[in-house]
Amino acid sequence: MIPIDEVRRAADRLAEVVTGLDEEAARGPSALPGWSRGHVLTHISDFSRAMTRQAEYALAGKTIEVYDGGRPGRDAGIEAGAGRPADVLAQAVLDDTAGLLRVWEKAGPEDWARPVTYRNGDLLGTAYCAWREFEIHMTDLDLGPSTDEWSTEFCLHLLDFLSPRLPNDVPLELKPTDAAWLAGRTAGRPGYPDLLPWP
Repeated sequence: MIPIDEVRRAADRLAEVVTGLDEEAARGPSALPGWSRGHVLTHISDFSRAMTRQAEYALAGKTIEVYDGGRPGRDAGIEAGAGRPADVLAQAVLDDTAGLLRVWEKAGPEDWARPVTYRNGDLLGTAYCAWREFEIHMTDLDLGPSTDEWSTEFCLHLLDFLSPRLPNDVPLELKPTDAAWLAGRTAGRPGYPDLLPWP
């Protein structure tokens, strides 16, 4: 499966959430410790541009680092952009998510196996990453959408992708509703273990 339609639907919901964003909402705290909504929105737009660049280079038979300056460059960009006016933050999300979807339209079925720098993987992996980033950070904005609205399909994907967070010595039979816990967004059920780092 290539989750383009899923990413597009998530981008459409993001557009609904950020349209009409006011200054008070943009400066308010997100669900992520230490990050305002401006930080989350900047991360979404910066991430979208980074994945667009991964795709452009992959389709040209090349690779490039995900963010200029690596993780420090990523973090500095988020800090620098978080304080922009609300309308600028919102428009950047609209423009950059749309730009990512446009470049993917150039990819044929065989192109999704092209190598990228992101996780030393392939272009398909960036599409799944975008699905995760858009859905999860949309709930982090704390502007309406919640983890309760995640589709079963998305939850099953998270259970698979995030399974390395589970300690090997603690047998668990997870349900789709446990995906939010595995993603670090809700508390686990009684007896659930501490999670290992994000893979």
